[in-house]
Amino acid sequence: MFRNQYDNDVTVWSPQRAQSELAAHQKKILHVDNHVGISIAGLTADARLLCNFMRQECLDSRFVFDRPLPTSRLVTLVGSIFSISQDMGPHIFQTCPSANYFDCKAMSIGARSQSARTYLERHMDKFMDCNLNDLVQHGLRALRETLPAEQDLTTKNVSIGIVGKDMEFIIYDDNDVAPFLEGLEERPQRKVVQAADDAPAVPDPAEPMEH
Repeated sequence: MFRNQYDNDVTVWSPQRAQSELAAHQKKILHVDNHVGISIAGLTADARLLCNFMRQECLDSRFVFDRPLPTSRLVTLVGSIFSISQDMGPHIFQTCPSANYFDCKAMSIGARSQSARTYLERHMDKFMDCNLNDLVQHGLRALRETLPAEQDLTTKNVSIGIVGKDMEFIIYDDNDVAPFLEGLEERPQRKVVQAADDAPAVPDPAEPMEH
């Protein structure tokens, strides 16, 4: 997930995992309001309860005050989720179960998230000059770092959320993700694995040769 102050865009990417080959992938990006979305990690049921609470707070603000609920206010009410918005420009907030929250430039959460954070830290200086498509590409590369070498990103295990100044929050799922994945080069680790699989078999010199 990354905030671009130059282009006034925020992008969020999430890997979706299935319990088995027969199960559908769980959605990890949820829509809250036109200016807010969340990406979750951990217990999905708890996160959905908090998401419903946030949606109700946003509806109350629009009904009573006729305006969107400021995200800085919303974040103080919620813990244990990751929130993005465009309140006074794009913002990314990481909120913790301890009720602490942090305004971030880029962040990765969840299992095996350290690999993605390492990628984001190494390429942080490039993000400010990126357009929206380049930001998404960087996000997908960071997300790919969290996968095992034999797996890759597909339309079934990736969701993308985008919000920005004068841009409502939108989620891309399934086939809508395909255009973003088409411009993504093949991961280097996967090429090495495939090269090893394609190498010709060499007979063991210790084995006797047949005549």
